[in-house]
Order: sequence, then C-alpha cells, then structure tokens
Amino acid sequence: MTQPQPAHPQAAQARARIQQMKRSFEEKRAITDSLAGVKRTIGVYSGKGGVGKTTVAVNLAVTLAQEGARVGILDVDIDCPNVVRAMKVSEPPTVNEDKKMYPPERFGVRIMSMGFFQKDEKEAIIWRGPMVHNAINQLLQSTDWGELDYLIVDLPPGTSDSPLTVMQTLSLDGFVVVTTPQELSKVDALRSINMIKTLKVNVLGIVENFSGEMFGSGAGEELASELDLPFLGRLELRPDYRDTSRPTVLTSKTVLGEYQQIVEQAKAVLETLATGVA
Repeated sequence: MTQPQPAHPQAAQARARIQQMKRSFEEKRAITDSLAGVKRTIGVYSGKGGVGKTTVAVNLAVTLAQEGARVGILDVDIDCPNVVRAMKVSEPPTVNEDKKMYPPERFGVRIMSMGFFQKDEKEAIIWRGPMVHNAINQLLQSTDWGELDYLIVDLPPGTSDSPLTVMQTLSLDGFVVVTTPQELSKVDALRSINMIKTLKVNVLGIVENFSGEMFGSGAGEELASELDLPFLGRLELRPDYRDTSRPTVLTSKTVLGEYQQIVEQAKAVLETLATGVA
C-alpha cells in the first residue's frame, strides 16, 4: 500500500503566505470601513520622546474643534498613552450595536487611547512587536468615529515597530513633525522625517516646541529650510502650561494664537497637496 507523501514544504509556505495576505486584506478593509467618515487624517510625530508631541497633538485637536470642525484624536502611543490624562477624560468608550467602540468626547474632541484599557495608569506596558501591532490594529478596526473633519493621530516616538505599524496600516494625509531647539532633537527629527519619506507619506511641516530664552530657538526653522519643508510655527516655553486642568489653548489666548497660526499653515499645505498646486 502506497504511503501518503508529506506535503512539500514550499507548498505549505505558500499557503501560509496566502493566509497572511488574506488576514492583512481583511484588516485593511475593516480599518478603511472604520475611517470611512473621516475627511483628513493627520499624524503628529517626533523622533524622540519628551519634545511635547502629545501636548501639540491635543492642543491642535482642540484648536480645530474651537474653530467648529468635527475632530477626533487617536492615541496610538501604546507604551506611554497620555492623551486620556491630557484631555482630562474619565468615561471610557461605549460599545454600540455593531460591537464597535464609540469614543467619549471632551472639549469638542472625540478620544480613543490605549490608556482607557489600563487597569492602572502607572502600569508599564511591556509588549513585543507583534503584540503592539495587534493592539494598534484592534484600536483602528474597532473604533466608530462617525463623521469627522479631522482625525489627529498621536504616534509613538522613534523609528521602530510602533510608528512603522501605524504608518503602514493607516492612510495618513500628512505628518506634523515636532522638534525642540536643541541640536540632538533636531537630529532625531531629521531621522523621523527620513522614515516618513521612505514610506512615501507627506510631511505637512515642522513645529518647534519649547522655543525661547531657556533653550533657544531656530532649529525647527533651520531643519525646514534644509529639507525644503514648510515651517508651521514656533511654540514658546511659557508658564501658561503649568495649568493642566485643560488643554492650554483653552486657558491662554497667547498659546491659542500660536496654535491657530500652525493650524492655518497646516490647512494651507493640505489644500495644496489636495489640488496638486505647488
């Protein structure tokens, strides 16, 4: 009696690749469906932590909402999700009839973050790449944003697995890159911009945070000039940020003015990209 021959290893590998391609296609389709009502998606990104990326993302979102736009903010910094605290939101997402999560709203902005799912804010999230990838995909697939004019995405810093997953999974209209005046921050911002360009996504422009007498100024503008990118604006290091009861654009007219300038510049770049007019 003839014994059955073992499956050829190349055939098994081909089947595994096909299954992976099917899963990736289904994930992409689910994410596309979840974001169907979102007109513009903007990533806020930095090459390193500690440059105020989340503060910039939150204040940009609230500034847009103050201007009458329908806005959401998605915190995909899986390791250190800070948007929940920055937005002072306490109620978790609700689950609708389709078993999708509906984001809570605060200051006119709909909010989704990994921070909602931590038992303890002090808990360290120690995950390897595949777990981070799965968590980001679940957030993207399971959130019902409804109709939005803008979705602001607060990315993880750096150039490793987490931001790479977001950039490859989420269709972004462009990035706002945050740097500070220090030389090392400028170098790290350059690295992050090179990563964005490698993945062929638009850079809307550069924002310089913590500018002023303490740390100096000019690195953001220099980097924009060197790379032929828009310089969106400078955010001064001010005592106004000591009041953390709400996003600073709601407590300081001066800070609001700085963010309004950045928003107008970013809108102009988005319009240029949409029309293809240089």
